[in-house]
Amino acid sequence: MTRIFKNKYFTLFALIIVPFLFILVLANLTITQSVKGKTYNEVSKIPTNKVGLVLGTAKMLVDGGANPYYTNRIQATIALYSAGKISFVLVSGDNGSIYYNEPNTIKKDLINGGIPAEKIFLDYAGFRTLDSMVRAKYIFGLERVTVISQEFHNERAIYLADKKRLKAIGFNAKGISGKEGIKVQFREYFARVKVFIDLILNTQPRFYGERVEIK
Repeated sequence: MTRIFKNKYFTLFALIIVPFLFILVLANLTITQSVKGKTYNEVSKIPTNKVGLVLGTAKMLVDGGANPYYTNRIQATIALYSAGKISFVLVSGDNGSIYYNEPNTIKKDLINGGIPAEKIFLDYAGFRTLDSMVRAKYIFGLERVTVISQEFHNERAIYLADKKRLKAIGFNAKGISGKEGIKVQFREYFARVKVFIDLILNTQPRFYGERVEIK
């Protein structure tokens, strides 16, 4: 009986877990290699683009503390604008309820950091990275853009942009290490598999809407 159970577990591992792990690794490597050379860590080295696209995230963590991913994206955006590497900012994030509004929150902090309000445009329907990239092209009329987020997120966003015919580079906001950083990186593996599922299914943004000209 014990041997039968062992054989069943081995079969399960061989038929399901091994292929799934292979897909996880393949999806990650494909995206990383495809966007090589398109992300930058230094303001002085990144090419100039008209618009910087900030990908939204929550300002506060569940435990009430400040979210370093958020803080670092704000700082990165201000650094690019101050250096003349971008002339406008498009903030794309979740506006799922009256109690949660990523774009407005980010806009306030960017203004506090010295970016004029008239230089900031908001995309309230950036519920997912795919939505943000597609809407940047088809709603805001962009042909090229500088994506601002952490490196792992930039890589995924740039890959999606390329598939949607939007020329994108990324400026890497500082990431975080430790337990929280590892947790986010682990989730990223699954997010990258979802990228290919969405591309195969031709998944569309939740909303489109009227065109907005950034000028």
